[in-house]
Amino acid sequence: MGEFQPTCGHFASYSKNGGNLVLNTRSLPTTYAYEPYHVIQAFEGNQVVFDEDGFLYIMQRNGKRVNISEPEGTYPANTHYYQVTLNFDGVISVSHHSRNPSAFNATWMHFKKIPNNICVAMRGNLSSGVCGYNSICTLNNDQRPSCKCPPGYSLIDLNDKYSDCKPNIQPICEGGEKNLINDLYSLQDLPNTDWPTQDYELFKPFTVEECKNACLLDCFCVVVVYRDNSCWKKKLPLANGRKDSSERSISFLKLRRNISSIGQDSNLLRSKGKKNQDTLVLVLSILLGSSLLIILVLASFISRGFIYHRRKKHTSDFLPRGNFGSMQKFTFKELREATNGFKEELGRGSCGIVYKGVTEVGSIAVKIFNHMFEDSEKEFKTEVIVVGEAHHKNITRLHGYCDDGKKCMLVYEFLSNGSLASFLFGDTKLSWDLRTKITYGIARGLLYLHEECNTEIIHCDIKPQNVLLDEHYNPKISDFGLAKLLKIDQSRNRVETNIKGTTGYIAPDWFKSTPLSTKVDVYSFGVLMLEIICCRRNGDMEVYEQGREILVDWAYDCYQQGRLDVLVEGDFEAIDDMGRLERFVMVAIWCIQEDPSQRPTMRQVIPMLEGIVPVSTPPSPCPFSSTSREVSSIQFVQ
Repeated sequence: MGEFQPTCGHFASYSKNGGNLVLNTRSLPTTYAYEPYHVIQAFEGNQVVFDEDGFLYIMQRNGKRVNISEPEGTYPANTHYYQVTLNFDGVISVSHHSRNPSAFNATWMHFKKIPNNICVAMRGNLSSGVCGYNSICTLNNDQRPSCKCPPGYSLIDLNDKYSDCKPNIQPICEGGEKNLINDLYSLQDLPNTDWPTQDYELFKPFTVEECKNACLLDCFCVVVVYRDNSCWKKKLPLANGRKDSSERSISFLKLRRNISSIGQDSNLLRSKGKKNQDTLVLVLSILLGSSLLIILVLASFISRGFIYHRRKKHTSDFLPRGNFGSMQKFTFKELREATNGFKEELGRGSCGIVYKGVTEVGSIAVKIFNHMFEDSEKEFKTEVIVVGEAHHKNITRLHGYCDDGKKCMLVYEFLSNGSLASFLFGDTKLSWDLRTKITYGIARGLLYLHEECNTEIIHCDIKPQNVLLDEHYNPKISDFGLAKLLKIDQSRNRVETNIKGTTGYIAPDWFKSTPLSTKVDVYSFGVLMLEIICCRRNGDMEVYEQGREILVDWAYDCYQQGRLDVLVEGDFEAIDDMGRLERFVMVAIWCIQEDPSQRPTMRQVIPMLEGIVPVSTPPSPCPFSSTSREVSSIQFVQ
């Protein structure tokens, strides 16, 4: 679960039971609604309304309103947009955004959250709650939940802080006396913390010490909650965990002493085994003596294999470790059979060729790196790291890889409609509506790479050939061989000396001593936008009219003179949608500004494309380019 993961959500909002507004968790994938965690009573409610003035309310059948939220008085509707959102974490937020075109850095400001404290609101007997199982929910200052594993537990999915937590060591039932149990386990105090549901035993009246001992002596007990002389025992999995100042409970979490994250002294266990120390030393001496002979024999075999492993080192050792949990490792034989001997070629680049293949689960695309020289090795490694960590509907999905010796290959999902370039520069043209949909998708994919991945990623080669289309023409960014992974603050210093990208899409930043940033992708996206709008290449020397050869210059000329109909000559769908056409061209011109500080981020681009934020008048992308020539030099067709 995450804010920018395009999956079916764990939360839902309904108008039911007489018009009440109900918030539920639900089971996936069946979408069965569990008991509600928040209900707004309407009494004969008819519908939920969110109007243009920012009022969210339930309209009753008698015409009266039950207000849910009201707009803030300092942000009137004539100067601000309003929106209401059910967020991925179950919180409804009502927000406003300035209509002022000069407010270039304006963002959505939240002024109402429902419920006020979702961590405390969750009390259902089914589902894990806001966070995953065995996790603890706390409320941030912005009234949004934060999830954290308790001591002695860790995330199952390290990339998803809302996922379930697992115990670092599974609890076991130890036989023996009470003193031995106390030596094995300790209890960690967790003030103001509770898991309010799914108790399996209750004692009252009980003292704190009695409550703690009851859990220590019970092999099923992992935590006890104590409040008002009452003691609740709980076992795994724990659900609806929360920590809040309003909670009057104190929880005691049972942990093994020798692996506890709170640093308990493990010498207690060692003292129990001291009487066996002499026997242990004798046994170890015999084992070590016998092992020495075995080691000498194995050493010869290891030395012979060392040369072989060094030969493979350049292809296998550079692969990142720990990032292949969801990816399959293929053999060369498997991929050769899947592609029928690498028969059907889909495309090729500087370091590799892509072939179509078929497996039991469906069609695949296999990218094989022909010669594993230094640049190819780097591209292979980069592509595995980047795409292996990226999970977004507008990023090509990597299924697996192969690194058999010098045969390094990547296995991707197969996208039936091929590259965007074939539809922009070929005989078959896509409709205007479909091209705008593709533009939105590419923008969202770039936003994900720039701001929403675990590591900031610069693609460095955004162009139509690197945008693939599935059977529904959904765009997916591909070919990450030239991508750069930026650590925090890395973009402030120039660390890259080699120019990356394709002529016509390369930002001027590459040729200067300025620090590189995600703005190089923004520039390439601006060029790509203009190609999508016009269905022609940026540099087209076959264009006979003077001044139209370079698309970025020609587009600005047409915009400056108010003749966008000439820019998309013959595309009547686009001309009939002149408002969106002009907005798209203006955004593209902002993206291709020579000064990277003048370019918007992808987070700013998307609301401008969608018309949520007005687009201010862009200046000439390059003051010294051909765009400064007079109108008379442009041959408009009347």
